[in-house]
Amino acid sequence: MDDEHTAEYTVPCAQCSAVDWGISDEGRFYCRSCHNVIERTREVVDLSFLKLSSRVSTIRGPRKKQAERGHVWMVCEGFQFILKNQADALLELGVSPQFKDDVLCPLWRCYLQKSRQAYTHDPVRSCKFRVRAVGSDSESASEAISCTDGESNPASTAGSNTENSGFWSGSSDTLTYLSARKKRSQSLLSMKKTLALIYLALVWSREALTLSDLLRLVNEGHIPYLNAYEQLPEEMKVTGKDSLIFIVETVPSHHAVHKEAETIIQFLQLPAFPPVSRQTLLHPALLSLRYLSDVNLPDELHPWVCRLLEHTGMMDQTLHTFDPHNHPTLPRYDLQAAALIIVTLKLFFCLDDMTEWHLSNDLGRPKDSGKVFNLRRWYKVMEAALIQAQERRDQNVSRKQWKSKKQIYPNKKEKCSMIKKKRIAEQVQLCFEKLTSCPSGLQDVGPSSFIFCWGDEEKSDGPSLHHMKLDEVVTRRCDFLTPLNDMYWHPALRRCLCYNSHYKEVEATLPRSFIWLLQLFAFMFDVKPFCLYEEVLSVERRIFDTRLYRGKSKADAGASAEAAGASPEAQASLNTRTSPRMTRTSPRTAEVSLGTRASRRKRQRSRS
Repeated sequence: MDDEHTAEYTVPCAQCSAVDWGISDEGRFYCRSCHNVIERTREVVDLSFLKLSSRVSTIRGPRKKQAERGHVWMVCEGFQFILKNQADALLELGVSPQFKDDVLCPLWRCYLQKSRQAYTHDPVRSCKFRVRAVGSDSESASEAISCTDGESNPASTAGSNTENSGFWSGSSDTLTYLSARKKRSQSLLSMKKTLALIYLALVWSREALTLSDLLRLVNEGHIPYLNAYEQLPEEMKVTGKDSLIFIVETVPSHHAVHKEAETIIQFLQLPAFPPVSRQTLLHPALLSLRYLSDVNLPDELHPWVCRLLEHTGMMDQTLHTFDPHNHPTLPRYDLQAAALIIVTLKLFFCLDDMTEWHLSNDLGRPKDSGKVFNLRRWYKVMEAALIQAQERRDQNVSRKQWKSKKQIYPNKKEKCSMIKKKRIAEQVQLCFEKLTSCPSGLQDVGPSSFIFCWGDEEKSDGPSLHHMKLDEVVTRRCDFLTPLNDMYWHPALRRCLCYNSHYKEVEATLPRSFIWLLQLFAFMFDVKPFCLYEEVLSVERRIFDTRLYRGKSKADAGASAEAAGASPEAQASLNTRTSPRMTRTSPRTAEVSLGTRASRRKRQRSRS
């Protein structure tokens, strides 16, 4: 233990000239060779007392000490180490090794070459310092910054002048990233871009991780992001203005990372991705099965989701594969699969705040109701589990240590105040731990692809409903099984010219059960409900013919509906933009599984 505190003190002993120091019980330094005691004392920081005092004993020594400098490095090298650590974390979680070697590395080299940061004869601009007033150790010296093309030894320039100027940083090209001109450029790296690159590599490799899975692993700390710079090598000193590049305080949203990924695709001009076939785990046919299990819905519902995929033409792999010519949009695989489940539930239970509860009341009468799926029972189980999951997430966020243990000081003036604030924060945290008897930090929880756990175990979220049957909510017509419900509603499906979401405007008119279902999946994916709402509308545009989907005029859509024999209510919904629902279905939707009003009346008379 003494060696840790005496390693930095290398002054020879005044009597025997030996450099072998120890620390006595009183905290004073003594020579182990001749037992000479000197006035130097060990710094002691006692955090066990409750009195909030930031006063500590200090070691008297020389006032000026030459700062330790590591190797000269560039910002892209720091991001390369961070990207490598993120990829290694995914490999430990079970991702295929080809993801890193065959996909991510070539993608990273391509990005460096396109952004002119490496692998090019015309590198990006490098910044030089021109110091106007140079002092011995003055931090208020003014400087002028000029940018030149090429790399005319920027490392030596930055390393020689940063000490005398007010600019303090560890990397050699920090000013390039902080200049106003380069901030407007899309070629500069950022922490958010590392997640976008990881996500693109996962999609190219057709791994079973969606974007919401990736962000959840980042939030839980299984993939380094918030304090990723702490894992940089020791010789790469991250100081000063580097904090504006490498320090992030929040995890970016699902929408932000997806948009960043599409920007990178356009910037790199990537070719068509490998096809996402039905056997791929990213395909909605298999991804929806996973989400059905996570939300505790019956397994018998999955074939109906596949039937909906076939009817809407979404079984085609070209719709789920990025192609710059045929399909130039990167799909949101997780949101798309959840939207298909929501539309399937609407086909079965209507979700208009009335029909679903009437069907649930009818299902409570048979003797074998314990084996038949009941939407009311499922709602009660899911509501309780959702509340508990939200409380767990809030507690984990409140207990999470957001501040890094290895702080980066923006400048030398703020270093002392930041050290003092850190000591006070540690003392306050220690006091709260003693008062609340709460374990320090978060408990290590293994990563999982599922949010909820169903079964009869002690720590499960509720009983499993996967084995439940759908016999009481389906009927046979013309030798085909179809849902008992023959009603379907939807908002106005015509695309707005501004291409913005109108969810907030129509939210008050939507059924509460439908909104609750959106919020359930939004909690699972950590997205806003309007993102799911837009995906649901996209699926419904494919169901209700695609004159709406292709964006024809209102008159053409109304004329086509009248020619097809649609009801006046359906025609009215086609001609209105803010109509919240359509109470009757078009003939095209009836082909999926819906019945007629006469058959429904016949069933009601037989029950009575």
